Amino acid sequence: MSSSTTNTTTIGTIGAPSRRNTELAMLVFAVLIPVFAYVNVGLAKDGTVPAGVLGYSLGLGLLAGVAHLVVRKWAPYADPLMLPISTLLNGLGLIFIWRLDQEPSLGKAMAPNQLMWSTFGVALFLGILIFLKDHRVLQRYTYISMVVALVLLVAPMFFPGVNGAKIWITIPGLGSLQPGEFAKIIIAIFFAGYLMVKRDALALASRRFMGLYLPRGRDLGPILVIWALSLMILVFETDLGTSLLFFGLFVVMLYVATERTSWIVFGLLLSAGGAVAVATFESHVQTRVHNWLNPLELLDGGVTETAQAMYSFGSGGILGSGLGQGYSRLILGIAPKSDYILATVGEEVGLAGLMAILLLYGLLIERGIRTALAARDPFGKLLSIGLSGAFALQVFVVAGGVTGLIPLTGMTMPFLAQGGSSVIANWALVAILLRISDTARRPAPAPAPSTDAEMTQVVRP
Repeated sequence: MSSSTTNTTTIGTIGAPSRRNTELAMLVFAVLIPVFAYVNVGLAKDGTVPAGVLGYSLGLGLLAGVAHLVVRKWAPYADPLMLPISTLLNGLGLIFIWRLDQEPSLGKAMAPNQLMWSTFGVALFLGILIFLKDHRVLQRYTYISMVVALVLLVAPMFFPGVNGAKIWITIPGLGSLQPGEFAKIIIAIFFAGYLMVKRDALALASRRFMGLYLPRGRDLGPILVIWALSLMILVFETDLGTSLLFFGLFVVMLYVATERTSWIVFGLLLSAGGAVAVATFESHVQTRVHNWLNPLELLDGGVTETAQAMYSFGSGGILGSGLGQGYSRLILGIAPKSDYILATVGEEVGLAGLMAILLLYGLLIERGIRTALAARDPFGKLLSIGLSGAFALQVFVVAGGVTGLIPLTGMTMPFLAQGGSSVIANWALVAILLRISDTARRPAPAPAPSTDAEMTQVVRP
């Protein structure tokens, strides 16, 4: 008795499935949740379903559907969760801004403009995925990106300040833009290209002190230059948020590139020293720190914005007062629809809802870090960790400022807060991460056998 067993090697690709159907299913929930929230706000405020719910539903669904189709076509192996999470955060941001528009005391309606800027952001997202075939192309523009980033950071210096900080530029016909939102992406590109070339030199240590490997003196140059630039931004533009983001991003990427804890220690020491030095003579920074340390101090017959946010969080409790049923009209401080929009979130959806939103941010950051781990090239790894780090730092400084953990910095919560520059830049950031993810997860072609004998092996006992 004899038998034969045939083992055939399949020619093609080997790897994980694309997971696009998973992305589509998540997108359905990402659209439905803001729509239900929209209806909830209308019922709470007027007792009726808002008249624009159909248009909003179709608009958000169309943006999400087109984005999904483009990802399916041009980035089929990209991460399946980044697009749904971004869509959900953007949709919820539109709802909270529209909810604040119902309070006449908080200024003119901003939701229509935010929807327009969100559309532009998704359009840029689509353009990056379609035309940026390979993220490694960005490495060619390492030093050009440095020049562009510096121009963007310096430009607001020549325009009038807003709420004590010079972070805006005015473009006729377009209104005000915040170039720092775009600079964070371009700076990450520069740092990734620079550190990929210089990381071996920066990783060298001259001596060991108290368990830390101290870097060589000549290698301290880059971090000292970045430290000085961040101080210049803080001094001339009184922009605490961008300074923290700029310097923190470099230190994080430097640590990832060199794996030297000493860079983190030096970065923290320089950051603390610079902040104390500037706070000694810069009145705007002194005011922010004073309001943070003394939130309940009476100012001109009222209290600080930090105290107003604390009252909102306390009023919301664990489960919140309900969408549309809070007292957001009492938050009359600066930028209730951008800087302090988290106060409305905490009041109306409570600690549970606020933590859910922060977990969405955490999950988006985790997917970016996972992309960095999966990337096959050093530039892609550093760029992914840089973009994810910039996003994480911005979420931390905004949420920390509103909740009173750190002084307020004046930045906007990504996707959630009102701000055209912010929403456009963050959609571009997600697009680049998806492009890197697609390259990292794309299966490599299996090598084709050269002869029929190699394709089919017949084993006979």
